[in-house]
Amino acid sequence: MSKKTVFIQGPISSEFIGQSIAKHQSKTTIGAHNIFLGQVRADAIDGQTVVAIDYTAYEEMADEALNVIREKAFAQFDLICMHIYHSLGVVKAGEICLFVFVSATRRKQVYEATEKIVNWIKTDVPIFGKEIFENSTFTWKQNT
Repeated sequence: MSKKTVFIQGPISSEFIGQSIAKHQSKTTIGAHNIFLGQVRADAIDGQTVVAIDYTAYEEMADEALNVIREKAFAQFDLICMHIYHSLGVVKAGEICLFVFVSATRRKQVYEATEKIVNWIKTDVPIFGKEIFENSTFTWKQNT
């Protein structure tokens, strides 16, 4: 049973995502993977366009909250592996800021688990996003 949570400075690269998937090829009891990728949107807010989000976290509290999520996920779903990677620092519109990677013997478990895990991250983890506009002003992101 593999569990991992990591904060990554800046955007999460496609190379990192690909390498993470490749590392699981030796785990032959896995029959299904599901991946959620959160990408920064260029939202229009009050006539201004978001060009990036600057993520910060109370890392110790966030780690604790993510540990609770891991324990809930493994208790509720028959998972083999679960990994959560979240960006800290500036991530530009179009770049990946959240990578959730769930593996199990069967596909039904990974679909259900991924949706729950992403919702728990959004509601329970003290990670904050400052949406930065083209003119360098900002607003605090509301998780939805």
